[in-house]
Amino acid sequence: MIKWLEGPRKDEDVVVSTRIRVARNIENYKFPQYINLEESKELTDEILNGMKKISGDDNYRFIRINDLTPRERFVYIEEHLISPSLVQKVDKSSFLLRNDEKVTIMINEEDHIRIQVLMPGLNFEEGWQLCTQIDDLLEENLDYAFHERLGYLTSCPTNVGTGLRASVMVHLPCLVMTGHINAIVEALSKIGLTVRGIYGEGSETLGHLFQISNQTTLGEKEESIIKKLNNVIFQVVARERNIRKNLMEKKKVEMEDKIFRSFGLLKHSRLMSSKEAMGHLSNVKLGCEMGIINDVASKEILKLMVEIQPASIQANLNKEMTKEERDINRAQLIRNFL
Repeated sequence: MIKWLEGPRKDEDVVVSTRIRVARNIENYKFPQYINLEESKELTDEILNGMKKISGDDNYRFIRINDLTPRERFVYIEEHLISPSLVQKVDKSSFLLRNDEKVTIMINEEDHIRIQVLMPGLNFEEGWQLCTQIDDLLEENLDYAFHERLGYLTSCPTNVGTGLRASVMVHLPCLVMTGHINAIVEALSKIGLTVRGIYGEGSETLGHLFQISNQTTLGEKEESIIKKLNNVIFQVVARERNIRKNLMEKKKVEMEDKIFRSFGLLKHSRLMSSKEAMGHLSNVKLGCEMGIINDVASKEILKLMVEIQPASIQANLNKEMTKEERDINRAQLIRNFL
């Protein structure tokens, strides 16, 4: 069950999720890559005490990376609840996860604190309000590392200033099919935005899913960063929708053939890799959004995209598997769903 996907989702035909993340560090502590084990424990306790003052013990679960099996760690990554970087410091890292899974506070990732708010669909307003509320309350109880001229001090220079990274995950199959995606990526880079894969920096693009986010945080206000990204997303969404409409008008049979071929393969295959499955599920999701497939909900396809990932497949059946076993069980899971 992917809890954060629940709730109203604006522009859900193209936009999967909105993520707001701020990076913060505590004064008088080294950055996480230089901190020792004893210092990391002291820092973690300080952050937890700060959280207790603002939230009590009921709203969040505290989880140490070291207490999780490797499979469990990757399930959290596959569900987009933590970053891949967090699991690289096994002895020092941990996170607080709110019960509705829309908020994660990562401790000792690249910075001491990474507050992440994850909302379904396009929802900058609610996401930013929630993130800044948590940030302000924490700042009342913790001494953030802050410079009057530079702003919030961070481990990576590109995050100095606001420490804000806002991103939107978008489903852009028709921009990819028509070859327009490269021009979009190039244009976004020229205005200070970046396009990444499904799990962020350095990750692969799967299922025609892309993360679009701001690249710089220094010299800009939080609101202006979010407004700029929001305006760009509107344009990207409009471009994807226009191409979908044109394809249905001019190449309806070809689109139906592509989508129903994917639907048929998913419905009958006995072996399916995660990469192949993501491609076909993307086509089926597109078919749902274009009215070609009517008996499957688009939201359920999104959940399935998470559930078929390698760690999640094994977690669902509670056993370690070889690649072939995963491919067999993935195909069976998809057949059962369809």
